[in-house]
Order: sequence, then C-alpha cells, then structure tokens
Amino acid sequence: MELAKITTRGQITIPAEIRKKLGVKDGDKVLFIEDRGHIVIENAAMIALRNAQNSFVGEAERLGLKTEQDVVDLVKDTRRETWEKTNANYD
Repeated sequence: MELAKITTRGQITIPAEIRKKLGVKDGDKVLFIEDRGHIVIENAAMIALRNAQNSFVGEAERLGLKTEQDVVDLVKDTRRETWEKTNANYD
C-alpha cells in the first residue's frame, strides 16, 4: 500500500513504485475509473491499446487472413489500390 498527499491545488504525486507498476513516466496520462464504489487508476495509453485490440477481434478471420504473409499481401494490395486511385488522373 502506498500513500500520497493531496496539495492545496488538488494535485498528487504518484509514488514511484505505483508509476513503475502502471508503466507511466513523465508526460503520460492516467485514467481514474470508478468501479463498484472504488476508484481505479490506469495507464491511459494501455487502455487505448486494449480498446484498439478489442476492436480488431475477429477481423483477421473475417478477412480470411491466416498467416503473416496474408497480412503482408493485404497491405501491398491496399497500398497499390490507394496509389492507383490517387494517381488515376495523371495517366
């Protein structure tokens, strides 16, 4: 258990051990989340990454991607299609 004091401006210093566990450093953002009557502090970047990962669940299967090469091929095809659309007027 760690203890932090609130300043007159409502600021706190997150103890070093807690910052280490959260994986945050100077300039990073944290979220305060209310969960069943408790306040939880989370690394905002990790929450954003987790949300992004959750958004992609099932997408590889939906697109028929089974291997890393499938992903590489999809990226190449998408880049080619984008280039062709962008440069169609210059032919």
